[in-house]
Amino acid sequence: MPTPEKVLITGGREVGGLTAFAAALSQGFTALGIPSEVITPGEIFWRWRDLRDPGVLKVLSTTAVFAAPVARRAICVAHGFPRVDVAKWIKAIALYASYRAAGATSQTKLVAISDYVAAQLRCLFDIRADAVIRNPVQSCFLTPPDEPCQRRYLTYVGRLIAAKNVHRLLPAMCELQRENPEMRICIIGDGPQLETLRSSFGGNRSVEFTGDLDPLKVRSYLRKTKVFVSGNEMEPFGITYLEALSQGCAVAMPACGGGIEIALPFIGTQVHLLPLSFDHGSVLDTLRLAVRCANAPVSLSAYEPRAVGEAYLQVDPGRSLVRASAIYKMAASEEKAS
Repeated sequence: MPTPEKVLITGGREVGGLTAFAAALSQGFTALGIPSEVITPGEIFWRWRDLRDPGVLKVLSTTAVFAAPVARRAICVAHGFPRVDVAKWIKAIALYASYRAAGATSQTKLVAISDYVAAQLRCLFDIRADAVIRNPVQSCFLTPPDEPCQRRYLTYVGRLIAAKNVHRLLPAMCELQRENPEMRICIIGDGPQLETLRSSFGGNRSVEFTGDLDPLKVRSYLRKTKVFVSGNEMEPFGITYLEALSQGCAVAMPACGGGIEIALPFIGTQVHLLPLSFDHGSVLDTLRLAVRCANAPVSLSAYEPRAVGEAYLQVDPGRSLVRASAIYKMAASEEKAS
């Protein structure tokens, strides 16, 4: 199998699951001795030479997938499908078309980040992924705490948007905190709901809104977290679940989405499921169970960057492009000489 000379990976916003995915995958290729570069989705359209170079493997996510029809040697990554209630129909239709285009040529492959995403694509849109490769975790989260920390936080990490349902979880989190006065609530992230949440809950001195934090600071909070709480019922995978489990947190998560694939061995012990109704009493009961469970770091060797990087190389369409790469290099050399 020909090894790519370089890998281009498209990320997302400054923080969030997509950015964490891109950073961790880049770490994986680096560990394999392959240079990689993380760029924004919009930048890919200005990298025409790299797009057409079969010696460069492109890993395309979100809007960068629209470049698939003109790309050579590309893997398009389905991180889910746009929620029409959030992204509207026009984006959903456009992404549907791009996923279709990704499977239309031998020079591109389509990867789903979970079996849940693969099932959505297959059952709802008749799109079949070439492989399911679960997301990697950044290396800094693969090291458990050196020594036990006092765990007193109920923590959320992610974008503060309505789809994440933080506004529906916080009332129960606050009630649990009142039952356990030694505990605090930490909301890590930014987004359109930040000011509304601050005005509604910021008066409670036990609630911290930190804004966006870098991975090491997030890890520091997770090491002091008793229960990690998430509310996205359509979560396609959930890197934050892995980050929390790696640091010994209990996890309270919706009983739906790709996170269930991570949670199956730990449900009832390290992981507790929230009802999709987000009924206040039921959420509170789940949090009470989670706060009583023992905290222990979970081994995540299957999600190490190097292992996931190797999985992407197995899907690499460049295995059939050796001759094309040689022809491209020869043409480029002649162009430079002239």
